[in-house]
Amino acid sequence: MTPPTWKESLQDRMPAALAEEIDVFETQMTLRRQGRLDEKIFAETRLRRGVYGQRYDNGQRHDGLAVRTLEYPCGTLTKGPETMWDAPGMVRIKVPMGRLTAAQLDVLAELAEEYSDSILHVTTRQDIQLHFVHLDDTPDLMRRLAAVGITTREACGNSVRNVTACQFAGVCSDQAFDVTPHADALTYYLLGHKDTQDFGRKFKIAFSGCKPHPCGLANFHDIGAIAVVREEGGVVRRGFELYVGGGLGAVPQQAKLLDEFVSEEELLPLAQAICRVFARLGERKNRARARLKFVVQKLGIDEFRRVVREERERIPADERWTAYLDHLDDSPEVPVSAGRALDHELEPACARWRATNVRPQPQPGYVVATVRLPLGDLTSTAARQVADLARRFTGDTIRLTVEQNLVLRWLPEADIPALHRELERIELGQAGASTISDITSCPGTDTCKLGISSSRGLAAALTDRLAERDVAALNGTAADLDRLHIKVSGCFNSCGQHHVADIGFLGVSRNVGGRRVAHFQLVVGGEWDNNGGSYGLAIGAFPSRRIPEVVDRLTSVWLRDRQPGERLQAFIQRVGRARIKETLEDLRHVPGYDEDRSLYTDWGDAREYTIGDMGVGECAGEVVSAAEFGLAASEREVFEAQLHLEAGDAGRAASLAYRAMVSAARALVQVDNIDVGDDPDQVVSEFRTRFHDTQRFDPSAGARFAAFLLRAHEAPLDRPDRERAHQRIEEAQLFIEAAHASYDRLQESQAAATRGGAQASA
Repeated sequence: MTPPTWKESLQDRMPAALAEEIDVFETQMTLRRQGRLDEKIFAETRLRRGVYGQRYDNGQRHDGLAVRTLEYPCGTLTKGPETMWDAPGMVRIKVPMGRLTAAQLDVLAELAEEYSDSILHVTTRQDIQLHFVHLDDTPDLMRRLAAVGITTREACGNSVRNVTACQFAGVCSDQAFDVTPHADALTYYLLGHKDTQDFGRKFKIAFSGCKPHPCGLANFHDIGAIAVVREEGGVVRRGFELYVGGGLGAVPQQAKLLDEFVSEEELLPLAQAICRVFARLGERKNRARARLKFVVQKLGIDEFRRVVREERERIPADERWTAYLDHLDDSPEVPVSAGRALDHELEPACARWRATNVRPQPQPGYVVATVRLPLGDLTSTAARQVADLARRFTGDTIRLTVEQNLVLRWLPEADIPALHRELERIELGQAGASTISDITSCPGTDTCKLGISSSRGLAAALTDRLAERDVAALNGTAADLDRLHIKVSGCFNSCGQHHVADIGFLGVSRNVGGRRVAHFQLVVGGEWDNNGGSYGLAIGAFPSRRIPEVVDRLTSVWLRDRQPGERLQAFIQRVGRARIKETLEDLRHVPGYDEDRSLYTDWGDAREYTIGDMGVGECAGEVVSAAEFGLAASEREVFEAQLHLEAGDAGRAASLAYRAMVSAARALVQVDNIDVGDDPDQVVSEFRTRFHDTQRFDPSAGARFAAFLLRAHEAPLDRPDRERAHQRIEEAQLFIEAAHASYDRLQESQAAATRGGAQASA
């Protein structure tokens, strides 16, 4: 007997609208397989359903996923290569505000086992990702999610992504009010809305219940809403300080204040107006400039504000704008038991866990407990166990966090010891939540096609290194060290949010003696507090394998030389980036391949970090080309730009950043044996002709980063402020990294041609 399909068995349990959407997606899959649907159209279609492509050159084996036997009540079904359609990919699952019930977590665990590698990965946007999922399996996966109220719709693609919010909303002593119902209302109002279907790029929204803490991170979102209250005519009203046009990515930009008080009644219509303006005025052809931040930058915040207000007046009234306000107190969270105070001392391990992982709620007798998920990973077995613990201790109060952990809310304080014992039993009782050892990381080279260096491998290595650090030798400064945040991105796209970390890293590569070596740029000066209050800048690239030494030395110098109570960001501002760079300079050195081969591999991958058999020169010493000298000069110039920015000279900083790009472009042009001299017009002209127009410039970045130089040359900044100079420096750093990558590829091509010629001669 053939077992019923998931579509048949779940038909009555899925919301009709979601069921129909999934049926449509399955039909689109069929049309694509038959060649009747264009691949470009289908790619955006599956992205909007949360289905991504994935890389596989990561040295990891997942052969067990190639052939799987699924158990059904009526028998088994073996799925093997005959059912595969292309390589398995990744499915991103939207979890608005990170809220999950125990039943939903159970289903996610089942899906991870049956369709993926038994790992639920928590992202920095409070989503869940499942990797190594076959495209043919995605409709049934979506149906099983829909049956428990979860959708993957618009988790990816040019759409409104998952709306995030503070994981402590509603149970925080510092909040103006609980933003959960407002974030929930905006999520489902914009989901599938006709005004959000024609964007040129993605659109991100975040809610925060207060201004000073980082839980909501409103400052780097397209829309950032911070809860505020004010008195009008003797009546206290709730509303939002609304920010627009923020973003990290390759070139970060701080959000701008659109309105210091947007009432609850105006939140949804104003957000809709912003989306309509973005759809109408956002860039279409150049994806590198297709985010809302570029619309705000082009118009200026005053003109953008006027355009949005004008758009707001055009929108027909919608009863959904305010319908949710009648249900603000209808919280789905119901505690399992009454709040009870803890009346005895804790065992040392539990006391350490409580100090870092537990915070009191304003509701008497209750606390919030954070469960650390190293690298954001939760096994399917552990997920079921956490769901059971929620049922026992807290009820349906699970929330995922932007630091890739999860929290259990409404835990009676008296149950802290019992919960910790259970967490230790399932190996999730680790202390140190939101400390220096609780490192945020994007997937990097493990699964992301854009990954350059192993961010997850580095994060794991740093976690182990920091756990082994001799706390006793820190002379009472362990608590200050713990307050630091480390965040790692595998490339320039900032999925690991490295810009707002005390210590951030982004993956790059370097060519050393004809071989590629994984590196990370060190980013310092970011601020995690104040909703991601300020962005750091990269001060130099270091070999990936030496990053733990970089962290050790940087933190040791800070703890030794700082003024009383001085935070790392303030210390760097006081002593200057030049001092920090000098302190770490020797760690940038990469010995020859035969001298130390360990630096020629990356974390978590035993293979040599290289592409193809590059070969090495026959001379005893390395020959440094003029192009390499030029690229080194460009790095020096962009660092000098940082120093001028640090000193308050934004004009000089922007000028040097532009000059650094010209130096890097000149270095590439010289590879073609063209002597362009120092004339920027000639350099840019030759670069445009030889690298931009011919698409020889770093294919992974292409016109995106080349445009930074061309735009800076054609439209120089006139009396730039600090923010614009900061952005020009970021652009210069990205251009220089792309120039390095381009040079490496040129060297590889030349080496391959030489080998081919030698073989032909033989």
